[in-house]
Amino acid sequence: MVVCQKMLNFAPVQWNERLARASHFHYYNNLSMINKETVKALVEEWLQGNDYFLVDILFGSDDRIVIEIDHADGVWIEDCAELSRFLQERLGEELGDFELEVGSAGIGQPFKVEQQYVNHIGDELEVLDANGKKEQGILKAVNGREFVLTVKEKQTIEGKKRPQMVDVDKTYSMDTVKYAKYVLAFK
Repeated sequence: MVVCQKMLNFAPVQWNERLARASHFHYYNNLSMINKETVKALVEEWLQGNDYFLVDILFGSDDRIVIEIDHADGVWIEDCAELSRFLQERLGEELGDFELEVGSAGIGQPFKVEQQYVNHIGDELEVLDANGKKEQGILKAVNGREFVLTVKEKQTIEGKKRPQMVDVDKTYSMDTVKYAKYVLAFK
């Protein structure tokens, strides 16, 4: 994953002994103010009119909010920084002491959303199916939550003595594969 920008924002807390001893005093962490839906709504607002799409939002136990975006032509650092500034402005003090990371989904990482499949039609993918079998082939088509992978298989052809390698289309469901990811080709 390429991390485009990190931003720390610490909220000052002043200790008051009298309040700390009071039975009605409660300290609330800023996490209760910010939730995934709030961040998602703001990211989607920024995405309107962009060719980018949201891949994932992760709230880490280490006070990190990680936002992964993607684009058919790759992710630009300047755009990650712009989204980060947009979120910083909109969330303001609600961010508190959380670390905000905006970055790309990461090439070679398993796909998380349909748009990643669509962007890789014609590319080579590795798929681990629900039974634990790995297949590698060319992503031929995406139809809703299903995709077609063209793989090479040995098959016996009538009139031939030896099995031949042929293209076979296999249909998978995004909901049942363990993962599907782009295969990096080094030439």
